Amino acid sequence: MVNAGAMSGSGNLMDFLDEPFPDVGTYEDFHTIDWLREKSRDTDRHRKITSKSKESIWEFIKSLLDAWSGWVVMLLIGLLAGTLAGVIDLAVDWMTDLKEGVCLSAFWYSHEQCCWTSNETTFEDRDKCPLWQKWSELLVNQSEGASAYILNYLMYILWALLFAFLAVSLVRVFAPYACGSGIPEIKTILSGFIIRGYLGKWTLLIKTVTLVLVVSSGLSLGKEGPLVHVACCCGNFFSSLFSKYSKNEGKRREVLSAAAAAGVSVAFGAPIGGVLFSLEEVSYYFPLKTLWRSFFAALVAAFTLRSINPFGNSRLVLFYVEYHTPWYMAELFPFILLGVFGGLWGTLFIRCNIAWCRRRKTTKLGKYPVLEVIVVTAITAISAYPNPYTRQSTSELISELFNDCGALESSQLCDYINDPNMTRPVDDIPDRPAGVGVYTAMWQLALALIFKIVITIFTFGMKIPSGLFIPSMAVGAMAGRMVGIGVEQLAYHHHDWIVFRNWCRPGADCVTPGLYAMVGAAACLGGVTRMTVSLVVIMFELTGGLEYIVPLMAAAVTSKWVADAFGKEGIYEAHIHLNGYPFLDVKDEFTHRTLATDVMRPRRGEPPLSVLTQDSMTVEDVETLIKETDYNGFPVVVSRDSERLIGFAQRRELILAIKNARQRQEGIVSNSIMYFTEEPPELPANSPHPLKLRRVLNLSPFTVTDHTPMETVVDIFRKLGLRQCLVTRSGRLLGIITKKDVLRHMAQMANQDPESIMFN
Repeated sequence: MVNAGAMSGSGNLMDFLDEPFPDVGTYEDFHTIDWLREKSRDTDRHRKITSKSKESIWEFIKSLLDAWSGWVVMLLIGLLAGTLAGVIDLAVDWMTDLKEGVCLSAFWYSHEQCCWTSNETTFEDRDKCPLWQKWSELLVNQSEGASAYILNYLMYILWALLFAFLAVSLVRVFAPYACGSGIPEIKTILSGFIIRGYLGKWTLLIKTVTLVLVVSSGLSLGKEGPLVHVACCCGNFFSSLFSKYSKNEGKRREVLSAAAAAGVSVAFGAPIGGVLFSLEEVSYYFPLKTLWRSFFAALVAAFTLRSINPFGNSRLVLFYVEYHTPWYMAELFPFILLGVFGGLWGTLFIRCNIAWCRRRKTTKLGKYPVLEVIVVTAITAISAYPNPYTRQSTSELISELFNDCGALESSQLCDYINDPNMTRPVDDIPDRPAGVGVYTAMWQLALALIFKIVITIFTFGMKIPSGLFIPSMAVGAMAGRMVGIGVEQLAYHHHDWIVFRNWCRPGADCVTPGLYAMVGAAACLGGVTRMTVSLVVIMFELTGGLEYIVPLMAAAVTSKWVADAFGKEGIYEAHIHLNGYPFLDVKDEFTHRTLATDVMRPRRGEPPLSVLTQDSMTVEDVETLIKETDYNGFPVVVSRDSERLIGFAQRRELILAIKNARQRQEGIVSNSIMYFTEEPPELPANSPHPLKLRRVLNLSPFTVTDHTPMETVVDIFRKLGLRQCLVTRSGRLLGIITKKDVLRHMAQMANQDPESIMFN
């Protein structure tokens, strides 16, 4: 029923040339690569290097360099990705504080760095030091009162608008591909689609600069998703330096998979989580060799970031925490409730965000990207400033919500009423009744939660770099912290209830609200992205606590179950479908009972299939066929009468072959006969010189019979990464199925518009 052989067409591509001509084997923009062909070409290249290595010492050294080039590329990706992440972190820290004030001793210092260097800073007033001045103090010499508040408010809004305007303008003018999170496109590229320029040098530069600007502007977005795009741009740049990767799109994608792992490694300080994220979420083809190299790239990236130490706490992320209290079985119930909340929030967010993005695409709104960014930034800044939890950067907010209340904490969330007789170790403070600060913090958090939920829907998808990890975690962390404080107060005031009696005695430290915030963050991130294993490992690496894996797993699995009950798509798959990228998701199931003959082209009533014959068409005939059609390739048959299949010729290679033959081979004219056989056909004595193109022909194209179930065909396309598949009956060619035909058919079977899969 199904046959496939080793791909031919390697080595020299034209019989009259010793060397292959330039650009052969490359693909045009917005086309899909042929994975089998790329694999075959790499095997041939490797075989040639191995046989040559026995000829001389120099060839042996070259073969060693070729073998090591993969590890060198990983090292370079790790170093550059780690350095860029460190620079972005430092710049964001400074520019976020710039909205509130400036350091007099050195304007490039952030608030914290400014006060570190000051000798007049006391521990109690560590956030206030003479060297750091708010804009009201600097401009009108007032630090308190209504006029100072209004001036600071206005400066906050103006800086936010300036940063956002600069970011959207840079993206619009220099690198339109630098917008969004980049993960949906990277998933599509890794599945074999070509988007030229998406991982280019300009995109890398502009994305890095604008990422700093948009995060500093206070918009509800994160830098973690875009850091994966930045790391993949690094991977693409270093791939182009080595011919092993630059000339083989399949090998290049192995490098990009490892680069994605390095991106998550520096985003969360989670090297193992990064490798698992690449494996679970973005990669399409992930051989064991790529797993090791991803691990190495993630390790180097994390080590580089640790050396830069952007947060000054010897940690890779701002919200690293350590808890000292174990969790108890009874707490699984609130953890699972947080999982349910995460699943519901994920579903709500995906539906609303996709509806808004679709509206942006189909209405006039999409024509004014700069205005949209300015309006959303203005609304965000005006609404965020009055609430201390939305005014600070989202990473700082998550850090505060994750934090365990120690004796030295000055946060409102730690304003508990202390027992004057308490004499206990610093890290084991018993549960206490909530003070005024905690109640104030609770309603401020509730308002911040509603604001974040609404504003994130409109922010994600604008024409600026925008990650989703951090806003999702913030939503979950706020909900989790409020639930945690509620459970803590319940346990304190009702410790004689049967639920608390066994594990929460008076004077004990039973409940850690920060842990609930962490579980809530994991649940919401899982609900939006549908990650499970990699998510739990990332959160575990953030906290360094092995014993909290079970609560995290419970929340992640619950949120995935709840979200999947409303729809199987995560946010990235939803955006892939919205943009019409040709992505065959491995997770999708095809259960319909259709056959290859129902899907193949041509259908009934359509013109017959465009084919080439093996030895009866002229150069002019072929050029006319290429001009009049836009197919990626043509089946080659014995004759139009027999329709017996010989092989398949790619459009691009036919064009290049004819062009090169006209330039380099004498006697090739428009009425020269083109033949794909070993021996030239018998021609009249006065006929022009024929053109032999057997080397361009793939003699073993993938074929299925007309009665092959579509379930099998879909599986073949997924697992082998085919571009097209020919349909035959008893060796006679009947039609062709392309990847887009498969996607159209799947959309049709799911009652969707079959044209919605066309690249938009």
